[in-house]
Amino acid sequence: MQIQLARVYIMTTLAGGESPRADADVLLCHLLGCRRSYLMTWPERELDTAQLDRLQGWLTRRLAGEPIAHLVGEREFWSLPLKVSPATLIPRPDTELLVEQALTKLPHGPCAVLDLGTGTGAIALALKSERPDADVWAVDRMADAAALARDNSASLELPVTVRDGSWFAPLADAPLFAVIVSNPPYIERDDPHLAEGDLRFEPRSALVAQEGGLADIRHIATHAPSYLQPDGWLLLEHGWQQGSVVRQLLQDLGYRAVSTVRDYGDNERVTQAMRPAVGSEDGIE
Repeated sequence: MQIQLARVYIMTTLAGGESPRADADVLLCHLLGCRRSYLMTWPERELDTAQLDRLQGWLTRRLAGEPIAHLVGEREFWSLPLKVSPATLIPRPDTELLVEQALTKLPHGPCAVLDLGTGTGAIALALKSERPDADVWAVDRMADAAALARDNSASLELPVTVRDGSWFAPLADAPLFAVIVSNPPYIERDDPHLAEGDLRFEPRSALVAQEGGLADIRHIATHAPSYLQPDGWLLLEHGWQQGSVVRQLLQDLGYRAVSTVRDYGDNERVTQAMRPAVGSEDGIE
């Protein structure tokens, strides 16, 4: 079967999915170890029997709902090819907004940045790729996720300090950070979306939080001031309906310049705030 026919076959087979054309290109590029431009340049190339068998196996798994990223073991984020696994969330385009906003908050010159709940290391590595002068730290409580982040750091030659542990627990020797970012669990336990799409194959521990999805956000916001520089920033990704409650939480804790940024779907996605003032009524020192 020629590449052009295989591409049509994949798109037809996956026609009920969200992006059959993109899925076809990702699978074929991974199968052939090539860029997308190769598919357009050599559409008449024949796939051999072994390649067709492998492709059919992927399609069977995809039709069962398994994410494309798990089939190929990779997902691009911020133009970085990241290894992924069932131990972590699959990096999503919406999270690039968190990277964009963090970059606007970083001071000129060397500084320290922290990514909490790093997973694949996507956010930390994106920031390091843009600011090689920054001392980037990353934390994940799941050992498999932290190991994957270290692997991605080494493969991309983007040095990041990765620590195993829950939120701020492994940071006793860390510097004060100019920016802390996090895409923490924020989905409610009974959210019906957990039984749909790629979420079915991702770790619940990285998705679900107590207190209506706010427990981890509250924990991070409460403890972050002790790890931020006086004018440092905290940036949190959250659900599209959580913007107002996250803003109120940060304001109640004494944070300054609290605001929410909308994603490309016009949903409230990232709330950002400056560290509470030293000696504020909330007792932050």
